[in-house]
Amino acid sequence: MDVKQKQHLVPRLEKIESNIGSSLRYLRFTTRNPDAKAYWHYHPEVELVFIEEGYGNRYVGNHISQFEHGDLILMGPNIPHYGYEFGIQGVNEEIVVQFKKDLIKSSSMIMPELEAIGELIRKSKAGISFYGETKSYVGSELKLMEKKSPFDRLISMFKILQVLAQSDEYEILNAAGMTLIIQNQDDERINQVYDYVKENFSGEISLDQISKIALMTVPAFCRYFKKHTQKTFTQFVNEFRVRQAIRLITVGNKSISEISLEVGFNNFSHFSKQFKRVTGKSPSQYKKSMYQIIS
Repeated sequence: MDVKQKQHLVPRLEKIESNIGSSLRYLRFTTRNPDAKAYWHYHPEVELVFIEEGYGNRYVGNHISQFEHGDLILMGPNIPHYGYEFGIQGVNEEIVVQFKKDLIKSSSMIMPELEAIGELIRKSKAGISFYGETKSYVGSELKLMEKKSPFDRLISMFKILQVLAQSDEYEILNAAGMTLIIQNQDDERINQVYDYVKENFSGEISLDQISKIALMTVPAFCRYFKKHTQKTFTQFVNEFRVRQAIRLITVGNKSISEISLEVGFNNFSHFSKQFKRVTGKSPSQYKKSMYQIIS
């Protein structure tokens, strides 16, 4: 596939949710999924990808190039790209970290120590590939992040970005020419859905209601939402409610049963089941672990 062919494809908006209780989304894959399907997509988040081994082609914006012995690449917001499932050979590990650009922008406004990182994020709009000792060091640090708490993971990420900002072992991919203006129909529609859930999560949300907001039939909306988020709408609503419950458990003194009702779960058993599915702990276990961290 050449650049001209690729540019005729319409990239999908990928909606990204951070890990529970975190400003980051951290993913680590140690084996490849043979059924995984890479697709041409974009998202407003900054993305750092580490491939320990493997070789293949990069498809980032209007840039296509080959890489070998793995890769470490930083991509700025809204650059269309293929995931590394697309044609890579020999990969044995992939780590992906995604975060909102405002995480750096807002922090650097009050912390001048982050000025270099802010410049790095600005350069990432063109896509940056790192190599040499920088790649090896950052790859090792990214592996260690897996078992860290959200706070320590965030601190590690700032350290990694500072290393990248100071490195001279990099190549600018010049992919910025295809950075998307994201106010398209898909983005507006998905954001309308998210905004509706944000405003109404404490009450009943039906597929009929949300499909009308999206100006689609129920079956068409279900297919559309799954395509753009890789989860069903019901899964998304349950996860959103669990995130709100975590916030209330963390900052307030309400009972778990009160929180369950406040975030839209009328059935406590269902709330507990969904909470454990998302966090790996029951609500009471999660609350207990929070108090242990605080004390």
